[in-house]
Amino acid sequence: MSAESGIGAALSPERDETEATTAVASHAGNAEQFARAQRSIPGGVNSPVRAFRSVGGTPRFLVSARGPYVTDSEGTEYVDLVSSWGPAILGHAHPEVVAAVQDAASRGLSFGATTPAETDLAELVHARVVAGGVHPIEKVRLVSTGTEATMTAIRLARGFTGRDLLIKFAGHYHGHSDSLLAEAGSGLATLALPASAGVPAATAALTIVLPYNDLDAVRKVFAERGHDIAAIIVEAAPANMGVVPPAPGYNAALADIAHAHGSLLIVDEVLTGFRVGAAGWWGLENSGSPVAELHLDAPGPVDVPAYLPDLVTFGKVVGGGMPLAALGGRADVMDALAPLGPVYQAGTLSGNPVAVAAGLATLRLADAAVYAALDAAAATVSTAVSTALDEAGVRHSVQRAGNLFSFTFGSSHAPRNYAEVQAQEGFRYGPFFHAMLDGGVSLPPSVYEAWFVSAAHDDTAIARILDALPRAAAAAAAARPGA
Repeated sequence: MSAESGIGAALSPERDETEATTAVASHAGNAEQFARAQRSIPGGVNSPVRAFRSVGGTPRFLVSARGPYVTDSEGTEYVDLVSSWGPAILGHAHPEVVAAVQDAASRGLSFGATTPAETDLAELVHARVVAGGVHPIEKVRLVSTGTEATMTAIRLARGFTGRDLLIKFAGHYHGHSDSLLAEAGSGLATLALPASAGVPAATAALTIVLPYNDLDAVRKVFAERGHDIAAIIVEAAPANMGVVPPAPGYNAALADIAHAHGSLLIVDEVLTGFRVGAAGWWGLENSGSPVAELHLDAPGPVDVPAYLPDLVTFGKVVGGGMPLAALGGRADVMDALAPLGPVYQAGTLSGNPVAVAAGLATLRLADAAVYAALDAAAATVSTAVSTALDEAGVRHSVQRAGNLFSFTFGSSHAPRNYAEVQAQEGFRYGPFFHAMLDGGVSLPPSVYEAWFVSAAHDDTAIARILDALPRAAAAAAAARPGA
């Protein structure tokens, strides 16, 4: 990409170098901020992975972000490869998104009533999620978080089918509601927790956890308990145990198995929806694109059978970085929600006008050029990291799902399930992470997370990433267990 003519340059707002590099005098340093936070916030953070427990050291307290950069409380600027865990696909503080938010806020922060913009967003989601002229999202319900979206989807599936059991897959994270925290990857994997205290045994017993990418295990459970199973919930392309794409045809087979037994398929696109493509991962699988480009181990172009999910959950990008999520799907299933049906869901902030404005602006700007820029930046960065690790003698694999990617250490075999991800040499990631941080690059603070680029990652930002890689790869090579 060209820094002058590429999409990254077009989308990255003009940077005030003084603003970007000068410390904010009113803010204490990161260590002082962390010590202060721990006195009033459990663990000093409001989401566990932010505590840096798996990588060690002091969390960075961020005070501003612009384009591909974030700045901490000490005034240090980093190239950001977290992107607020996905929604910053245009880059941080995109001027048109900020303007839309400011305009909406000027008219009121929250009404507790329906607004026309909610319908605009629902119609836009319906229009974007299409393949072969088919729109699987017939109706949409807006909520506030991805956890609320998946929780509501599961309640809806149970209410619609009259069944209680749920199938999920080890390593898949669908939020922190009670029935979903068994072997949930990401934060739980980072903290080495097998589940969560406070979840009643009776609730946990309603969830069957199976190994991912193993259709025989799914068929076996359905043969034994199919009449009791309300739904399968699956990440469209898992990105909470690192990126572990589905085997070609896997999601379609899940749909076939579920539907043959009168169950529903819930596809969780909280991370992948509108991030890996205009229609999310479902759109990629059903667009005729060679799946071999999306799954490294595929030997060549693969025909993936078309399938229709019954429910899909969205978050992150759909709210443009604001607290907004959604679930959508078949009209007959969605109409089981109150006020039409018996399945209750409500929220004072559901469809919040400021959040809806951010989501609308982001989706309207996320055109083909944006996705081309995301794909190009992801390919450049992931290839460069792999090359640096090769040159340092670090065995590893690269996993990609569209423009999402991650790395496992200790084996060149790309993992296909949670057990294989857990078997990696995760001790190498902490030194790698801190060497990159020292080099001015902010990575996800866990080996179990995906990396995220934005369309604002231009040549200048990518050059800074490349410059930091040799030292980081050397640190990974020198790492030892328990050190």
